[in-house]
Order: sequence, then C-alpha cells, then structure tokens
Amino acid sequence: MTFSSRIYQKLSKPVIWTFTTYFAEGLPYTIIRTISSLFFRDQGMSLEGLGAISIFGLPWVLKFLWGPLVDTFSTKRKWLLITETILCCLFFLVAICAPLQYSVDFIVALFFLGSFVAATHDIAIDGFYMEILDHSQQAKYVGYRVMAYRIAMMTGTGVVATLGALYGWRAGFLAADTTLIVVLILHYFILPKNEQARGKISHQLTFFFRSHALKIIAMAGLLIALRIFHQSSLWQNILTDVPILKKLTYPSIIALLLFSSLIIVWLSRRRLHQVILNHPENFYAKSFLSFMDRPRIGTILAFIIMIRAGEYMLSAMYAPFMVDLGLKVHYGWISAGIGLPSSIIGALAGGWFISNYGLKKMIWPFLFLQNITNLLYMFLALSLAGILAINTANPTPIPLSNIQMLEIVAMQAFDQFSGGLGTAVLMTFLMRICCLEYKATHYAIGTGLMSISGLYAGVISGFVTSWVGYGLFFGISFLASIPGMVLAWFVPLDE
Repeated sequence: MTFSSRIYQKLSKPVIWTFTTYFAEGLPYTIIRTISSLFFRDQGMSLEGLGAISIFGLPWVLKFLWGPLVDTFSTKRKWLLITETILCCLFFLVAICAPLQYSVDFIVALFFLGSFVAATHDIAIDGFYMEILDHSQQAKYVGYRVMAYRIAMMTGTGVVATLGALYGWRAGFLAADTTLIVVLILHYFILPKNEQARGKISHQLTFFFRSHALKIIAMAGLLIALRIFHQSSLWQNILTDVPILKKLTYPSIIALLLFSSLIIVWLSRRRLHQVILNHPENFYAKSFLSFMDRPRIGTILAFIIMIRAGEYMLSAMYAPFMVDLGLKVHYGWISAGIGLPSSIIGALAGGWFISNYGLKKMIWPFLFLQNITNLLYMFLALSLAGILAINTANPTPIPLSNIQMLEIVAMQAFDQFSGGLGTAVLMTFLMRICCLEYKATHYAIGTGLMSISGLYAGVISGFVTSWVGYGLFFGISFLASIPGMVLAWFVPLDE
C-alpha cells in the first residue's frame, strides 16, 4: 500500500468526514446568521435593522421545499461539493466588498443569496450522513456532529470576529473563505462515493429555473423597488405630512411582509394539503405525506416549532449585546477560548448521556439547562444596565471591572455547555422521525420547522430590545422557551 493510499484510508474514516462535513455546515451558518450581525452592527446598523436581517434565516425554514430535489436527483455528495464551491465564491465577494463605502446593501444581498445555498448545503450533508451510515453508526457519531458544528460556530465567533475587529472585516471574511476552501478540497478527495446516483441535477435545475425564474425575479424586484421608494423624496414628503409613518422603516416593512407570508400560508393550509393529496405519485407529495403520516403529528410539529424559540431570541441579540457593552475586541477570545471548550464538553457529554440513559430521560433536563441561560443573561444585563447606557454607540467605551468580566466569561461557558447538551438532544430526536426513503427531506422538514420560531423571533428581537432594553428582553426570551419545554413531556420518545 502506497503512502497516499494510507493517508486516504485514514482520512476517509467516518469519524473524520463526519467532523469535517459538520464543520463545513456550521461555518457558513455562523457567518451568515451570527457574524453578519456583528459586522452590520459595527457598520452602524440599527437594532431594528439587525432584527430584520433575521430574514437570512428564511431559507433554513423553507429548505424542506427543495429537500426532495436533493433526495431525488444526483447524489448528495455532488450536491455537497457544488454548494460548497458556490459558498466559497460568495464569501470571497463579501470579503472584497467589506471595507468599501456604501457596500452594506450589496453585502446584505450576498448574505441572503448565500443563505439559500448554505441551507441546501445543510440538506446535502444531513442526507449524506444518513445515507452512508447505518442507524448504529448515526447514533455513535452524533456527538462528533454536535462537536464539529459547535467548533465551527466558535471558529466564526472567535477567529473571524477577532480578525474582523483587530485587522478589518476583509481579513476576517477572507480567513473564513480560506478555511472553507481547504475543507472543500479535502471533501473532494475523502468523501465516500458509494451512493447510488439518481436523476441529473442539471435537468432538474433547468426545469426549476424555467418554472420559477419569473417569480424569483419579481420578488427581488419588489424588495429593490421598496428600498428605492423608501429612500426617495416622495417618501420623505409623505413622512412630513404623516409623521407617524416614520416608525415604518425599511426593516419593519420586511418584517411585516414576512409575518404576512406566515398568515397566508396558515390560511391556505387546507388548499396546500389538498394539492399534495391530489398528486400522490409526485416525489414532493410522497415526501411530505410520509412525514405527516405518523401518530401525534400535531404534538410533534408544535414541539419542533417551539423548542428553540427562546434560544433563537437570545442568540439574535447576543452579538449586539456584547458590542453595546464595549466588548467588541474581547468578543472573539471569549467565544473561542471559553465558549469552544465548553461547547465541546457539552456536546460529548450530551451524546454520552443519551446513548447510555436514553433520549426519554435526558430530553427535559437538557432543554431546561439550555433555556435557563436566558434568565441568567437577564440578571446579567440588568446588573450592567448603567454600563450599557454609557458604552452603546460609544467609540471609546469604558472598560468593565474584573468581576464583571468574570461574570460574562462564566455566562459564556455555561451557555455553550448547555447549548451542546440541547443540540445533541434535538439532533437525536430529528433523526428518529426520518423515514428511510426520504432521509434528507424529512430532516430538512424537521430543521426547517424548528427554524420558524427562530426566523420570527429574530425579526421581533431587535424591536423588542429597542423598546424594553436587553434585560427585560432576555426575560421575555425565557418565557418564549416554556411552551417547548412543556411539549417535551408529550412527544413520542420510545427508545
């Protein structure tokens, strides 16, 4: 056996590619959903605007709509490599544009496009994992999945954020892009190729764009037209005549459209269900009907949607909270040096406890630990209210005392540890509700439904925080987590 063959044999082990694929899944998500908030806040974006860019989470909610494409066409390995290549190109453009004046709107558009690509990338990785590994292996490596994802998050919030704060955002985003390029090259050589190929991607993509190109262009045109109108002299004249409309900012318009879309989907639910029933031979219909055809599906759906509501609200405002405390420079080392080890310990501990004691016994304690963090952040924010008032938007913030820094570091450690426990629980639960034939689609449906609360929680977070302050907001976020914890007692959790 040659040296290169031995290297390939070692690198192609499941423990290696499980880690690298979930690292590659977590890094784009962190850049788009977390680091973008830090970047835009640093560029002077309002809290309302930061809440509105939670629209970046929309593709993770809707990804089940194109999940059947990944299940039905080509191989998940090809989907994975193609989407990673596109993400590398998009992040390179973001890095080039980051220091340029008046580029914020363009970067918002790039991140929004990247969110759709990253969500598709997630579908491919989750499907690949369940396609290549059997059930016992899936359970065996769930801790590595969580650990890799958390390390990717800490790489983003630690390395990328620190580079952005110290050396400029171009350096930070180039570091993220370089990391993803290295992972892409590695995946090209080490990912197993034993999937059975299905229909060609090119045929399906051609059909998709022929059918939906006009809709996509119309939606993009509407958003651009709204932006132009909102900056026009006509709108300024209207504001002069009707001052109350000054509350209707561009981000709030996006938030209203987003909320309206949810209402429309809810009102049309019976019609959508009938359309699926009328075309049972369609691969979309088969995917969705097989997911819905299970006992206590209503309880399961409510649990999936509500379980991370509080956590999502907290995470949407965590980065702005740190910036407004005057800790932009410290944010990176706190996340990487404290949060990273804590999250790894939490992920491994979560996997160990679930494998030894079962999901049924561990789900509620782990979820409670995950959500009690919100209350601890509430007490922390209230105790630091004076410093927040002084340091918010202050170019020369006053430093925190050693005791206050210790409190923040301890909070980050506990937050990441309990987050690792909670993520292990949720991954295990979602894998259990996946049917064999539609693994990627069912996992996409589960994670998409779970992101619904995150999408709307993120949109309202900025508005609520600007009204009541960080302290009361974190308390409200804990109240939002209670329905999910209650539902955990009623979902089917047979081992």
